Amino acid sequence: MVDQANESSLVPLTVSDIKQFLYCPRIVYFRTVLPVEHATTFKMEYGKQIHDLLDRLEKRRTLARYRLKEGTREFHVHVFSRRLALSGVVDMIFRTPDGIIPVEFKASTREPGINHKYQLVAYAMLLEDVFQAQIRSGFIYLVPTEKIHLVPITANSRLHVKRILGTIRNMIRQQRMPEPTRSHHRCRECEFANFCRDIDRRCTTRYVKLPRASS
Repeated sequence: MVDQANESSLVPLTVSDIKQFLYCPRIVYFRTVLPVEHATTFKMEYGKQIHDLLDRLEKRRTLARYRLKEGTREFHVHVFSRRLALSGVVDMIFRTPDGIIPVEFKASTREPGINHKYQLVAYAMLLEDVFQAQIRSGFIYLVPTEKIHLVPITANSRLHVKRILGTIRNMIRQQRMPEPTRSHHRCRECEFANFCRDIDRRCTTRYVKLPRASS
């Protein structure tokens, strides 16, 4: 728990920092401790296209694919918690009679990674602070395959998010470059690749096709 006396001393972070730290901690280091001019990658532009397209598609879809009987959607919901010194923008939320459910869209055919799951948990924690309501689960929607993954929001997952926030803030205070991800294939598509001279980036990158939106 974070007491009120310490809230003002917390380094402000975003939910994206949590996702990126779990993907590779050096991304957060280069964005916060040692800001450098970085490139805009194809993957980043691709992600923006996916979200713009999905906004149009999602408005025409029924709730049945999420196994919900009733509810309303809200897109790009800005949330902030002073208690956690954390902010972010949720892709979509459902307001249902049983409560609020966050949804994150991913432009991937792979199963959701740990970074995506804890990103969703962090959004749930922010929504809980904003709406003063407990959130029990959320969804990760894989756009290319249209698969929907239910993610439970548990006490242990909330605790782990707080630990990640503490680790990131310690890194920022110490101003020490962390070890890179062990999955060096990720470095190929990283906007900070030119600043990690100790990484072997010999790999290939593969992208999936965008779904089509009817006019």
